[in-house]
Amino acid sequence: MSDNMKRQLLPVGIIGTGKYVPERILTNADLEKMVDTNDEWIVSRTGIRERHIAAPHEATSDLCYEASLKALESAGMKPEDLDLIIVATVTPDSTVPSTACILQDKLGAKGAAAFDLSAACSGFVYGLATAVGFIQNGMYKNALIIGADTLSRITDYTDRNTCVLFGDGAGAVIIGEVPEGRGFQSFDLGAEGAGGNLLKVEAGGSRLPASQETVEGKKHYINMNGTEVFKFAVRVMGTATEKVLTKAGIGKEDIDLFVPHQANIRIIQSAMQRLNLSPDKCVINVDKYANTSAASIPLALVEASEQGRMKEGDTILMVGFGGGLTWGATVLIW
Repeated sequence: MSDNMKRQLLPVGIIGTGKYVPERILTNADLEKMVDTNDEWIVSRTGIRERHIAAPHEATSDLCYEASLKALESAGMKPEDLDLIIVATVTPDSTVPSTACILQDKLGAKGAAAFDLSAACSGFVYGLATAVGFIQNGMYKNALIIGADTLSRITDYTDRNTCVLFGDGAGAVIIGEVPEGRGFQSFDLGAEGAGGNLLKVEAGGSRLPASQETVEGKKHYINMNGTEVFKFAVRVMGTATEKVLTKAGIGKEDIDLFVPHQANIRIIQSAMQRLNLSPDKCVINVDKYANTSAASIPLALVEASEQGRMKEGDTILMVGFGGGLTWGATVLIW
């Protein structure tokens, strides 16, 4: 794309933010009573100390609703002002209707188109890129994008390798036109479908519909090859970052705040070293929320905003990776 074409694109950025995590907290000490693990082992390998778990009556749409109300309030908007709702999730309330449609009704956002997007932990960045495209081509003026997952519903709490890693939550942003020079500068999205088997929920779709056999075989739970996913994550966090910065014409030294997917402290530290970033320029909350999949990046972004860690004009880098395998990165001028 030529510089001239770039300049003609409408500047689109974040105009409202909100987050929600369930009340119940599951600590590493609690997990010690459930499986053969211990706090020191979990913290040293993952950086996770606790995670939030949805109440029995809470579904993904409920998490989305609470986060969306805060985002609307932050943007000074009413639900009926919304043009588009995208929910990035791998734990929808149901296959049909979509979680976005359930949310649209609950919010009373009658004028909004609504759909779900599935790209696992990269879903929020995929959702942002999709919505920015809709706004820049003139189809919509604004969009509500929520990254939300209730991973506790697909986690096997007898599997010591995976049950310590995941939590529930939702992060929401509203995007729309912003002043010239602000907003999203570039995106890099990608997929490596050949690695799909490394992180999967085998049953529940058209390939392997629910049956007594699939339930007894625990095929509706997350199954992950942790070692291989770790290698993939370290590699793509680096390459996606370099690509998205090059597209934006921005150097590593220009990054004011790094908002990575919160899956594992070691992966985050590896990315920080590659970018030569000091800890004060990186948002880390994996200790409090664990891996919340699509909610991970928006939860970190919104929390950083609430803590006053971003000021107008700051350059923010967001990078995620996840099942699929997928990755997504974006550069945003706040």
